[in-house]
Amino acid sequence: MSITTIEGQFNDAQGQYAIVVARFNSFVVESLLEGAIDALKRHGISEESIRVVRVPGAFEVPLAVQKLAAQKKDDAIIALGAVIRGGTPHFDYVCAESAKGIGHVSLETGVPVVNGILTVNSIEQAIERSGTKAGNKGAEAALAAIEMVSLLRQLEG
Repeated sequence: MSITTIEGQFNDAQGQYAIVVARFNSFVVESLLEGAIDALKRHGISEESIRVVRVPGAFEVPLAVQKLAAQKKDDAIIALGAVIRGGTPHFDYVCAESAKGIGHVSLETGVPVVNGILTVNSIEQAIERSGTKAGNKGAEAALAAIEMVSLLRQLEG
């Protein structure tokens, strides 16, 4: 008896990818977007297979993700944004609601939605995660999307 392992691959996930991008904190988010697009292209996804949808902020991301998922045009959706803690509880509400909404859409529609929204305590942490010391979390989100597309195809096949 042997154990069967099923996992996504990075070489068989051709398809359509949408990236929902929050404009708030754009000095960080644009680097996340560049990282995501670069990762997709490096894994064989053509520019014609990528569409970018811009929304005001992280709180608005789940609604755009829901509309895209309902269209059933995309094999995966990548959500990008940056929420930086300030002096009020606003941070906690935005983080919680955007994460909950994104997760809900993925479960309800069966479309992989990858949460690449940074939730950080400082501008320095945001910069580190958007392409410097801690890598580019936009690229990591794109890789997770590719892997999920491949995995779901195997599970459906």
